[in-house]
Amino acid sequence: QVQLVQSGGGLVQAGGSLRLSCAASGDLFRLDRMGWYREIPGKQRELVAVLTIDGSTNLADSVKGRFTISRDNAKNTVDLQMKSLKPEDTGVYYCNEKFVYSDSAKYEYWGQGTQVTVSS
Repeated sequence: QVQLVQSGGGLVQAGGSLRLSCAASGDLFRLDRMGWYREIPGKQRELVAVLTIDGSTNLADSVKGRFTISRDNAKNTVDLQMKSLKPEDTGVYYCNEKFVYSDSAKYEYWGQGTQVTVSS
Protein backbone atom coordinates (compact mmCIF):
# COMPACT_ATOMS: atom_id res chain seq x y z
CA GLN A 1 0.00 0.00 0.00
CA VAL A 2 1.04 3.55 -0.72
CA GLN A 3 -0.21 6.71 0.94
CA LEU A 4 0.05 10.14 -0.66
CA VAL A 5 -0.43 13.24 1.48
CA GLN A 6 -0.60 16.63 -0.19
CA SER A 7 0.25 20.04 1.22
CA GLY A 8 0.38 23.57 -0.11
CA GLY A 9 -2.11 25.33 -2.32
CA GLY A 10 -4.53 28.05 -1.27
CA LEU A 11 -5.52 31.45 -2.58
CA VAL A 12 -3.24 33.69 -4.63
CA GLN A 13 -3.63 36.67 -6.93
CA ALA A 14 -3.07 36.32 -10.64
CA GLY A 15 0.62 36.43 -11.43
CA GLY A 16 1.52 34.93 -8.09
CA SER A 17 3.15 31.63 -7.19
CA LEU A 18 2.24 28.56 -5.20
CA ARG A 19 3.99 25.30 -4.43
CA LEU A 20 2.26 21.98 -3.97
CA SER A 21 3.96 19.06 -2.31
CA CYS A 22 3.04 15.38 -2.18
CA ALA A 23 4.66 13.08 0.36
CA ALA A 24 4.61 9.36 -0.33
CA SER A 25 4.93 6.56 2.19
CA GLY A 26 4.63 2.80 2.06
CA ASP A 27 6.02 0.37 -0.49
CA LEU A 28 7.59 2.62 -3.12
CA PHE A 29 9.88 0.02 -4.63
CA ARG A 30 8.22 -0.23 -8.06
CA LEU A 31 7.47 3.45 -8.56
CA ASP A 32 7.26 4.23 -12.28
CA ARG A 33 6.04 7.81 -12.50
CA MET A 34 4.66 10.69 -10.51
CA GLY A 35 2.27 13.34 -11.67
CA TRP A 36 -0.08 16.14 -10.88
CA TYR A 37 -3.62 16.38 -12.20
CA ARG A 38 -6.28 19.01 -11.74
CA GLU A 39 -10.01 19.29 -11.87
CA ILE A 40 -11.26 22.59 -13.15
CA PRO A 41 -14.98 23.34 -12.70
CA GLY A 42 -16.91 22.06 -15.68
CA LYS A 43 -14.04 20.00 -17.04
CA GLN A 44 -12.70 16.50 -16.62
CA ARG A 45 -9.61 15.81 -14.55
CA GLU A 46 -6.58 16.65 -16.69
CA LEU A 47 -2.90 15.90 -16.52
CA VAL A 48 -0.80 18.90 -15.54
CA ALA A 49 2.68 17.45 -15.21
CA VAL A 50 4.35 14.08 -15.05
CA LEU A 51 7.82 12.97 -13.98
CA THR A 52 9.02 9.47 -14.74
CA ILE A 53 11.44 7.53 -12.57
CA ASP A 54 14.17 8.02 -15.19
CA GLY A 55 13.78 11.79 -14.96
CA SER A 56 11.70 12.55 -18.02
CA THR A 57 9.09 15.25 -17.63
CA ASN A 58 6.02 16.25 -19.56
CA LEU A 59 3.87 19.29 -18.98
CA ALA A 60 0.47 20.28 -20.33
CA ASP A 61 0.76 22.96 -22.99
CA SER A 62 -1.28 25.33 -20.84
CA VAL A 63 1.33 25.31 -18.05
CA LYS A 64 4.60 25.04 -19.96
CA GLY A 65 7.02 27.75 -18.95
CA ARG A 66 5.08 28.41 -15.74
CA PHE A 67 4.95 25.11 -13.80
CA THR A 68 7.78 22.81 -12.80
CA ILE A 69 7.57 19.29 -11.42
CA SER A 70 10.39 17.93 -9.28
CA ARG A 71 11.13 15.15 -6.86
CA ASP A 72 13.12 14.94 -3.65
CA ASN A 73 14.27 11.33 -3.52
CA ALA A 74 15.47 11.56 0.06
CA LYS A 75 12.09 12.79 1.29
CA ASN A 76 9.95 10.82 -1.19
CA THR A 77 8.14 13.97 -2.17
CA VAL A 78 7.08 15.31 -5.53
CA ASP A 79 6.49 19.03 -5.85
CA LEU A 80 4.67 21.22 -8.32
CA GLN A 81 6.03 24.75 -8.44
CA MET A 82 3.49 27.06 -10.04
CA LYS A 83 4.42 30.55 -11.20
CA SER A 84 2.62 33.28 -13.15
CA LEU A 85 -0.68 31.77 -12.06
CA LYS A 86 -3.81 32.61 -13.98
CA PRO A 87 -7.46 32.50 -12.90
CA GLU A 88 -7.95 29.57 -15.28
CA ASP A 89 -5.51 27.56 -13.16
CA THR A 90 -8.11 27.51 -10.40
CA GLY A 91 -9.16 24.02 -9.45
CA VAL A 92 -8.48 21.03 -7.25
CA TYR A 93 -5.04 19.54 -7.75
CA TYR A 94 -4.25 15.88 -7.15
CA CYS A 95 -0.93 14.11 -7.01
CA ASN A 96 -0.72 10.67 -8.54
CA GLU A 97 1.85 7.91 -8.46
CA LYS A 98 1.93 4.87 -10.68
CA PHE A 99 3.63 1.60 -9.86
CA VAL A 100 4.48 -1.18 -12.29
CA TYR A 101 5.16 -4.68 -10.96
CA SER A 102 4.55 -6.53 -14.25
CA ASP A 103 2.64 -6.10 -17.50
CA SER A 104 -0.50 -7.26 -15.70
CA ALA A 105 0.09 -5.65 -12.32
CA LYS A 106 -0.03 -1.89 -12.42
CA TYR A 107 -1.38 0.29 -9.66
CA GLU A 108 -1.91 3.95 -9.09
CA TYR A 109 -2.59 6.03 -6.01
CA TRP A 110 -4.02 9.49 -5.48
CA GLY A 111 -3.52 12.24 -2.98
CA GLN A 112 -6.47 13.79 -1.17
CA GLY A 113 -6.67 16.86 -3.41
CA THR A 114 -5.75 20.47 -2.76
CA GLN A 115 -7.70 23.56 -3.72
CA VAL A 116 -5.85 26.21 -5.72
CA THR A 117 -7.70 29.46 -6.27
CA VAL A 118 -6.29 32.26 -8.40
CA SER A 119 -8.09 35.58 -8.16
CA SER A 120 -8.09 38.09 -10.99
